[in-house]
Amino acid sequence: MSGSGETYLWPSRWLARSFAPLRRSEGVTAASSVNAAPLADVARPRVGTLTRRHAAVHMAARGAAGALLLTGALLGAAPRACAITVGGGGSTRMDCLAVFEADANIPVHNPKNIRCADGDPTCDADGVVNGACEFAIAICANSDFDAACTLRGVQAISIAHATDDGDPKFDPAFQALQERVHNEIDPPTSVVGQCTTSTTLHVPIRGPFGPGVCKSTKQVLRMVTLSTLIGDKVYRDTDVLKVRCDPAPTGCSAQALFTGTFDRIQRQIFNQSCAVSGCHDSQSKTGNLLLETGAAYTNLVGVTPNNANAAAAGWKRVHVLDPTSGDPATSLLPQKLLGPPAGFGARMPFDRPKLDKSLIDVVELWVAAGAPATGWVAGTD
Repeated sequence: MSGSGETYLWPSRWLARSFAPLRRSEGVTAASSVNAAPLADVARPRVGTLTRRHAAVHMAARGAAGALLLTGALLGAAPRACAITVGGGGSTRMDCLAVFEADANIPVHNPKNIRCADGDPTCDADGVVNGACEFAIAICANSDFDAACTLRGVQAISIAHATDDGDPKFDPAFQALQERVHNEIDPPTSVVGQCTTSTTLHVPIRGPFGPGVCKSTKQVLRMVTLSTLIGDKVYRDTDVLKVRCDPAPTGCSAQALFTGTFDRIQRQIFNQSCAVSGCHDSQSKTGNLLLETGAAYTNLVGVTPNNANAAAAGWKRVHVLDPTSGDPATSLLPQKLLGPPAGFGARMPFDRPKLDKSLIDVVELWVAAGAPATGWVAGTD
């Protein structure tokens, strides 16, 4: 598989500790350079210590094996890529202050980002066609991967979109990475090659829509690192890791990606558009409605809505009449997706694009069939 001139080996708000650019004239007090680390810090494990030279050897080996990889995949023996050090695109002089450790695979001659097809065993961590790619990513401070970079001493590392405060780009994986930076690297530090354990970044594809149409999804991980006071300066290094999950080349079928109609609604609609920061996640629980996995069903079926007009009209969030039938017309969930009557609240997802009509159809058919918790409703697969 190839695209944009790149060859692929498988067919296929800132946190509370955030910071603005610093200027000495602003009177910023930086932590002094750390000359000695506690023994406990020195003993911390280093993760993914490949240098740029090692990465080149690794990629050469991958290139030599490229002709055999497809055959290996067909035999169930496709090797996984190894984590390499990714500077992230900052200045060469400062690029070692903090780096990513990830299974970067593009561009092939100098991997800096990740592109993977759902289920590709060489890059999708779970190796299963399930509508999402998983990528293991770690962060290392004071890396020695590039001899041209000699700066040592990290005062702070901040991951963008790592705070669940209504940020539409918030990602729990970013939050987990930020926490691991605080707890495992624990700046300020000048310990060489001090790394976090890996965090799994979950990137779902978009779809299926209509007659089996799926689309790729991109995610961007941004990191800003401030050095300790080195000489008379505080250095700032900005790094970016771009990841992309493509649909599996075997096709895009709802039955191949989900276990049933409600599982599809949960994973394709709620998880991606509703149970997000500032809306119906456990942190926000807007309208006293939680739509996260494991809670959504009991928060919806047979439950009287918070909206006073809907409740007075006898509506339910999901109005089930008997085990095999329900009423979408008096169910607030599908009406919210379509655009509810005046006084019944705003259209959902709030302040986001309207859901694809094929997905709203899935919800209406599910409600009309009595909102089963498992199994497939006709027309939703």
